Amino acid sequence: MTDVTSAKSARRSHHWRRDVTELAALFTAVAVADAIANLIGHQPGGPYLLIASAVALAVTAAFHTWWARRHSHAPPPTTSDPTTDIAGPAPSQHIDPAAGRLTTPPTAAGPARSPEDTVLWRMRTTVRDAPGSLAALCTALARHRVDILTLQTHPLAQGTVDEFLLRAPAPLQAQQLRRAISAAGGGSTWIERADAHDLVDAPTRILSLATRTALDAAELPLALRQLLGRCTIHSLPAVSVTGRSTGETAPVEGMLEETVMRLRDPSGGTITVERPYLPFTPTEFARARALVELDARLGPRVPRGEHVLTLPEGEEITVRRADRGDLAAARAMHDRCSEQTLRMRYHGPVHDADRYLDHLLSPRFGRTLGVKTGSGRLVALGHLLWDGDETEVALLVEDEWQRRGIGSELLGRLVTLAIEAGCESVYAVTQASNSGMVAAMRALSLPLDYQIEEGTLVVTARLDATPIRSLPPYEQAGR
Repeated sequence: MTDVTSAKSARRSHHWRRDVTELAALFTAVAVADAIANLIGHQPGGPYLLIASAVALAVTAAFHTWWARRHSHAPPPTTSDPTTDIAGPAPSQHIDPAAGRLTTPPTAAGPARSPEDTVLWRMRTTVRDAPGSLAALCTALARHRVDILTLQTHPLAQGTVDEFLLRAPAPLQAQQLRRAISAAGGGSTWIERADAHDLVDAPTRILSLATRTALDAAELPLALRQLLGRCTIHSLPAVSVTGRSTGETAPVEGMLEETVMRLRDPSGGTITVERPYLPFTPTEFARARALVELDARLGPRVPRGEHVLTLPEGEEITVRRADRGDLAAARAMHDRCSEQTLRMRYHGPVHDADRYLDHLLSPRFGRTLGVKTGSGRLVALGHLLWDGDETEVALLVEDEWQRRGIGSELLGRLVTLAIEAGCESVYAVTQASNSGMVAAMRALSLPLDYQIEEGTLVVTARLDATPIRSLPPYEQAGR
């Protein structure tokens, strides 16, 4: 039965009860009037008094009839939005990615309304593994008009971790939500704001990360970070740049210790993931281990897309991804570079420069772009290096090819890769006298922070403020 039918039935039963009441009142009035007439009719002037009473009763009856008709045809009082009184589809909702809110746009049927804004929250809490524990949490959320969009459960040896994506009224604060969950039996509750990207369901997101990892070995650290949320990832090689063993090895099956997990790197060494603010669950550990196993089975791989560019003087160069297969060409470029160029790049003894190449060209530690001439000679390298929570950019251009715009071209492409990887900033370490690197950073048109210590200059570019210059169409097509 619809709401309209129910409302009509309610009004009919109300009129029936009113008619019975009025009929009873009428019989009572007749009996009282007969008694009063017998009493007054035998008194002097009684007939006149009876006529006056009859007139008063007629006037009262006419007024009552007018009043009843007027209010029976009046519309019912409105206590809610008229559009919700009749069953039907709800207005469509719009996701605001910038604020992470869902709002209802104005409809064409009438003026725009201002419904209560909502915000998205990610929440994780631990409950007892007992019947009714999840129902208690849902009831507590319903009392605060919180909508559960997604729910994942992570079984533990003691209890269960429930992970929610919630849509809550904007005035509801995280502390209020935490208190409500605690009263419902939730413990170790963690809450943070979410955005529209979190609306993607977990299986779809994991498959997307697996696809990225399969296409590019450099994506594994980034995929782990997106899979596990805010965390710090360190790739520690088994052998240092000096050729000594670091002693960093992890069991084949990996190791989980509350807020730290260690996984064996397929290319040698250990991948360490830390998240101090929230312990890892066995489910998260199994997902991370599956990504690492996928990377191991596929072996070394780097996308081989190339971009042919023409320098102002007419020379053609090719920009492409580089890896350990370019190690010999990179060492030959080192031999052609001056000591001053190598010192500005590596900030250390020049004779140790070749030792860093194996580390720098590994896709596990970042992404490298190489520039080759028409004859196939490597003349420049640009590195985007994952450094825990931060990202470093570094350039090396052979002396003969400097001041031709190659460094700026490489830096722009590296920053574009950093933006695509979700990095918030990149930094470059150089010497204060390296005017070429400073000019290339300034050419990005991004907010820059400078820090100088003992002649070493650190320039940090914030990527979440202003996008860098867009690449020309012929360059975008080859990416």
